[in-house]
Amino acid sequence: MNNRDSALHSPAPAATASGTVIGLDIGGTKTRGVRFQDDEPLRDETAGSANVQNVSREQAAANLAELFGKIGGGRIDQVYAGAGGIDTEEDAQALADLIAPHAPGARITVVHDSRLLLAAGGASTGVAVIAGTGSAAWGKNDAGQEARAGGWGYLLGDEGSGYWLGREAVRHSLRRMNQGLEPDRLSRALLDSCGVDEPGKLIALFHSPDTGRRYWAQQARVVVEAADAGDEAGQAMVVQAGRDLADLAGQAIRQLGLNGPVILGSGLGMNVSRLQDAFTSALAEQGITDVRILRQDPVFGVPRLVAEQRV
Repeated sequence: MNNRDSALHSPAPAATASGTVIGLDIGGTKTRGVRFQDDEPLRDETAGSANVQNVSREQAAANLAELFGKIGGGRIDQVYAGAGGIDTEEDAQALADLIAPHAPGARITVVHDSRLLLAAGGASTGVAVIAGTGSAAWGKNDAGQEARAGGWGYLLGDEGSGYWLGREAVRHSLRRMNQGLEPDRLSRALLDSCGVDEPGKLIALFHSPDTGRRYWAQQARVVVEAADAGDEAGQAMVVQAGRDLADLAGQAIRQLGLNGPVILGSGLGMNVSRLQDAFTSALAEQGITDVRILRQDPVFGVPRLVAEQRV
């Protein structure tokens, strides 16, 4: 029988000195899995997303089966999974149920993916900020208190995320169309990326069942490239994304009574320097100067989290 820990209230387990741990980082577009033996990574594989907010339950199960086929086998002592959208006990249990058939007898821990990010940044306390397909901030202090900001999903929030940037590029192009202006550099790049020849066609494409959150999050690349090429609209969007992410971090920091650290990670957070600069500057305006950019992928925070469980 599996011991499935909740996302929000994992009880302290009996200590184990070593073993085989599967770390999972379940994003909006892919699932990354690393097999650790005595805290050392042995296998590192990817498959499609296993997040049921982005794919069907059946597809999530199939993607997990593919991943465990690559990194599973033999004894597994623990699976530690981080995923977006883990907001309740029920969310955690639903994902644990999908994982369980691939790790019989293993302890399964499911948490919000921001916890992986904080640990990968080498911190036990502080605030982690996800800037990827979606966005969220999560942190904890020395007293064990936790705080979240954002992470409401793309229909309610996800400020500063890849999806947000893609959507803002569409809105920018449509506003120019309504004003009778020709497509600018950003608009033309977006039209080319989407395979349409005029901004009005973006409306139907945006609402089409053939596109979705992941599709539009991928258009963030268009915005970043336009910004790097000198496009003022793209630059403004990337800067605003950084400031919005800083606002999420500030909310969590204030709730916890901390001064830092704040760790920025995920695809946009780790790779877009203009966004990083805006994020750091906006936090400095709030008096928060201990800001770090994550330098390794979040899944590599799993050994630290497992070690903390043993304490």
